[in-house]
Amino acid sequence: MPESIPAMTLPSTPSPTNKRETRPRAGDLKHLPTAIDISHLSSWYGGFQALHDISLRIPQRSVTALIGPSGCGKSTLLRWINRMNDTIPGARATGTAIMGDLDLLARSTDVVDLRRRIGIVFQKPNPFPKSIFDNVAFGPRLHMACTRKQLEELVEWSLRKAAVWDEVKDRLHSPALGLSGGQQQRLCIARAIAVGPEVLLMDEPCSALDPASTLAIEDLIFELQAQYTIIIVTHNMQQASRCSTQTAFFYEGRLIEVGLTEQVFTKPLQKQTEDYVTGKFG
Repeated sequence: MPESIPAMTLPSTPSPTNKRETRPRAGDLKHLPTAIDISHLSSWYGGFQALHDISLRIPQRSVTALIGPSGCGKSTLLRWINRMNDTIPGARATGTAIMGDLDLLARSTDVVDLRRRIGIVFQKPNPFPKSIFDNVAFGPRLHMACTRKQLEELVEWSLRKAAVWDEVKDRLHSPALGLSGGQQQRLCIARAIAVGPEVLLMDEPCSALDPASTLAIEDLIFELQAQYTIIIVTHNMQQASRCSTQTAFFYEGRLIEVGLTEQVFTKPLQKQTEDYVTGKFG
């Protein structure tokens, strides 16, 4: 099994302390290594240009929030990072998106391996019509050579990491579709991290959830950033300000401003950014 997946070392039981009081404050992101370096990325769907010359550095082990009105290119950017636009006729891109030694946009890139290294969680929970166990085990069975015991330990590790183990441990072989919406979303996060990704993309992961489930996902995001680089698309300004260390504001396919979340929300450099985060439009 890959060394990057610590499946044999189960995490300790989370402390009952108030996560909201112990969340880390954003440091100077310039000192963090780069996870993904996007340079002059433009993209089109047929004749429509969705992204215009986007350059954005994603720091390792941090949370980057992408904000902006609907249709501004946030989800399009995620789809290029994960190469999901490959399936859309007429979709094309120029520029580069580099992750380590991998050019994410290159035709020669192994997309299957890329999607193992870059997981994605969608707006609506999408568990497979399988058991809870088989949902999490799906990726490892595809990408790894695991013994049954190793697979069981990896499934437990992933469910613990996604903060849903205690709720499902007694029904691992029950249908995943029987879980609540919030549990399904955390299951999808467990499924994404089970294959050992370096980056986790989240496309409005809380928009279909109730407030309690949203709180659980936000707390989980802060726990996961200690090990993963996370990029989250959200329309919820409060969520972006609570969850992220870096915020990037998009408008009409252009990156208007990017910086430390505290700076973007309290002292934005651009008038468009100020108008959006203060609710004057959007």
